[in-house]
Amino acid sequence: MRISLLKIALAVSLVFNLSVLGAAGYFHYSKNNYWVSPLGGMMPKDKFLFEELSLSPDQKKKMREGAMTCRAEIDGKRQHIEAKRKYLFNLMRADKPDYQAIEAVVSEISGMREEMEWMVTTRILEVKTSLEKDQQQKFLDLVENAVSKGRQSGCPSAMQNQ
Repeated sequence: MRISLLKIALAVSLVFNLSVLGAAGYFHYSKNNYWVSPLGGMMPKDKFLFEELSLSPDQKKKMREGAMTCRAEIDGKRQHIEAKRKYLFNLMRADKPDYQAIEAVVSEISGMREEMEWMVTTRILEVKTSLEKDQQQKFLDLVENAVSKGRQSGCPSAMQNQ
């Protein structure tokens, strides 16, 4: 009787442990398949807006390469902004906050966000010039729609360059 109770407890423990490991693995795997846009949205790493256009294989290859580069740059800037935000909150936690320091950090964050906007805008225009006339209109419609729906990847050029 004692052995069968021990076997049941062992089986329950094994099932529980495997469930925990499976859940942890799933969350780790799904997290690594996404990247965070500058707007804080999650996007699949291998999904690009340009895939909805009728592109030649050569155009797709060039767009994918440009998109990956752009995403890496944007992600680096986003991480830098997040670090500045953490610093900003540390400044605000002080008993007597230094308003000049807070204003300087807020100004830095604004400047970095402006740089990202210019990067994205420049990339969109670069991609637009590499497309044919009908593709340009479709591309801009896709980007505008993505931005208005909040699913922008933060790097429309990446969407275009793939």
